[in-house]
Amino acid sequence: MTLIAQITDLHLRPRGLACYRVSDTNMFAERAVRALRSQTPKPDAIVLTGDLTDRSDPREYAVARELLSQLDMPVFLVPGNHDSSEGMRREMRDFPGISETTAGKIHYTADIGEVQLVALDTHLLGRPQGEVGEDQLRWLQDALSKNTRPTLIALHHPPALSGIVHMDNMGLLDADALAEVIAPYDHVERLVCGHLHRPIIASFAGKVMTLAPSTGHQVVLDLTENGPAMFNFEPAAYFLHYHSQKTGVVTHMAYVENFPGPHHFFADEGVVWPGDET
Repeated sequence: MTLIAQITDLHLRPRGLACYRVSDTNMFAERAVRALRSQTPKPDAIVLTGDLTDRSDPREYAVARELLSQLDMPVFLVPGNHDSSEGMRREMRDFPGISETTAGKIHYTADIGEVQLVALDTHLLGRPQGEVGEDQLRWLQDALSKNTRPTLIALHHPPALSGIVHMDNMGLLDADALAEVIAPYDHVERLVCGHLHRPIIASFAGKVMTLAPSTGHQVVLDLTENGPAMFNFEPAAYFLHYHSQKTGVVTHMAYVENFPGPHHFFADEGVVWPGDET
């Protein structure tokens, strides 16, 4: 079996600064790292699907390096709209895959156990929307044709719409072109995304697309046409993408916080309940 943990949208800030004045994203990210370190069974790898930083500030990348160095498994990164491709390449060059593309968008493949990870860069300089781009799409088609392992495609901007209008307006501009590339490949089992700060599942190009919630603040669930852009502090979580030959890829959500329990369902075994005397 293969177990890949996904975290997203950390929005790290320079030490001592909050995100959007009230969100202590560094503290939230530290809690997420502690949760991942205690995860049983241990993930084979971590995939971080963008917005590692809030402003692509070198001080934020320094926080990221210090934080992610506490994880004793490979950490694979893709840029989000709050990062930058060049900033991530320069500041996170020691992380797997980052140095494989020396200019332009960051894209690479990695074999993790039985699964192939395909990392795509949807960062679009100066804009909140995302774009894969023609060059990266040609590379993706070549990568998918050469390796037929069960495949996860990691990208920041989700290609399918969510119904949260203000976030969909910052979506993937060339989603149709991406769909055309991946639709023929049955071994693409999951697209794993971030950006929306909510757990969302949708269909795209005949595949399953999952959006992981943020390790910090979450986008308010508002499906009205003119819903404002707001965030709250619903419980932070991460995804675990589990693969075995029997199950294929199955995605579980795990909360960062600790909750009461676990309790045995049959802790009172031996107690005779009324009506069960016989």
